[in-house]
Amino acid sequence: MFRRRRQGRRSPRRLVPRIAGLSINQLIPNMLTLLALCAGLTAIRFGVHGKWQEGVVAILLAGLLDGLDGRLARLLQGTSKFVAELDSLSDFVSFGVAPAMLLYFWTMQGAGGVGWVLAMLFAVCCALRLARFNTMLGTDLPPYAYNFFTGVPAPAAAGVVMVPMVVSFEFGDGVAAHPAVAALFLVGVSFLMVSKIPTFSFKKVRIPHGWVLPILLVVGLLAAFLVTEPWLTLALLGSAYLGLIPFSVRAFHRLKAEADRVAAPELSPEVAAEAAPPAPRA
Repeated sequence: MFRRRRQGRRSPRRLVPRIAGLSINQLIPNMLTLLALCAGLTAIRFGVHGKWQEGVVAILLAGLLDGLDGRLARLLQGTSKFVAELDSLSDFVSFGVAPAMLLYFWTMQGAGGVGWVLAMLFAVCCALRLARFNTMLGTDLPPYAYNFFTGVPAPAAAGVVMVPMVVSFEFGDGVAAHPAVAALFLVGVSFLMVSKIPTFSFKKVRIPHGWVLPILLVVGLLAAFLVTEPWLTLALLGSAYLGLIPFSVRAFHRLKAEADRVAAPELSPEVAAEAAPPAPRA
């Protein structure tokens, strides 16, 4: 009897609170961002030891990881302010400091103090470009502007500014290895990063079903050329990106003009008649 009463008076179960934290899936984008940062730092180390090709490969690896971490963060719902800040710091090192130091160790040392100033110019412009990009996050853009960047993004700028070095890998040290050529690229790409020139984003481009198979074939051919002729292919890709900038500017202004025309209120016949220029006299 006494035992039954004791069994009936059970103490309430203790609820153990769950430990708040992040899942492994949400940490994967951060891991990729840190790997991209390590790749950029490794590129600087390769530059110190004169291993130019390995340094370029390290920066390309950082660009690949940078392209994956953002998409995985959105897919795995791991986006946060911390992720955005870490990504910007990684981009500054991998695509601002690393290419500038690599070019300085490669050929810009021959230009003396001017070479160091131009290398710093590229890194500073990259920092300004990333700071402007961070301030624009969350702002409402017009519909025609969603497929465009303002200025050249940092990963693309890093790839374009190293075109002279990549050309020298393919054709040997010649005109491409002259400090004046590298200086021209450093100044030009620095201006493109901080400019307001619209460039294609390619993030939200919709591919028609009829174009899926041809694009996959082109990607396969591109991968084959990257394996067989990597430096020539990279040089052509960088030159092609520069060639696309006038087309992106034209497409942006065309879409903006169409949006302004649709948004403009229709004029009444009386107002239109007053706004029309006077007819020429006979």
